[in-house]
Amino acid sequence: MDKLNLDIKAIIGLGNPGPNYYYTRHNIGFRVLDELAKAYGISWQTKDNQEIASLLKDGKKILLIKPQTFMNSSGKVIPSLLKQGIKAENILVVHDELEQPFGNLKIRVGGSARGHNGLKSIIAACGDQFARLRFGIGRPTFKEDVPNYVLEKFKENPDDLEHLIQKAVHMIEEQI
Repeated sequence: MDKLNLDIKAIIGLGNPGPNYYYTRHNIGFRVLDELAKAYGISWQTKDNQEIASLLKDGKKILLIKPQTFMNSSGKVIPSLLKQGIKAENILVVHDELEQPFGNLKIRVGGSARGHNGLKSIIAACGDQFARLRFGIGRPTFKEDVPNYVLEKFKENPDDLEHLIQKAVHMIEEQI
């Protein structure tokens, strides 16, 4: 992927807090950020309903954030970023994407929430002009199955999933 002209100061991974949700499709944002933190040897601190880590790359500080408010309220982390001078265009959100087949990874700026409640919450807090790493999880056959589908564990090969998480980390590193 080509480097976009992004000035990323915060990366938000979407997910739901607690061990019961960690391996579900909806929590891929948390898992990608955990791998990114691990790659840089940084640890998480809990503050104001969020887990935060500070990554230093080429002299630039980048906040890693895992909201601990449940998916539908992910945007509650935005006011603290705005107070620090971090605007929507300085944010990269890592999230699961129903509209992409499993394993399809894309970074783009702007766009709608496409029914994703975590994105809806963030858009309501700061607008839609933030970057997103969309991690394709596929879609169930029937629309009514979506709520259960996103809260299920991945059924794909765990090695394939780990490879894709590493690929997502690499894509982020290319942008920061």
